[in-house]
Amino acid sequence: MTARILVVDDIHANVKLLEARLMAEYFEVLTAYNGRDALQLCENGQCDLVLLDVMMPEMDGFEVCRRLKQNPRTTHLPVVMVT
Repeated sequence: MTARILVVDDIHANVKLLEARLMAEYFEVLTAYNGRDALQLCENGQCDLVLLDVMMPEMDGFEVCRRLKQNPRTTHLPVVMVT
């Protein structure tokens, strides 16, 4: 079973770069371009690891991470902050 990695960044080129690199290593990759979509994907149990950009409009990466860690359904998810 391959890990499902969620890549979250508001910059399309950054998402595509990480997605291509991870897929080359046979990971399943999900993408989100904002914090709200990322939280929804995580709450639905669709990912095993989150690669999370810090600087995003509306909801920055720190706020997304804080919400993930406060939610009992997502507190177990490892989060790697990407800057």
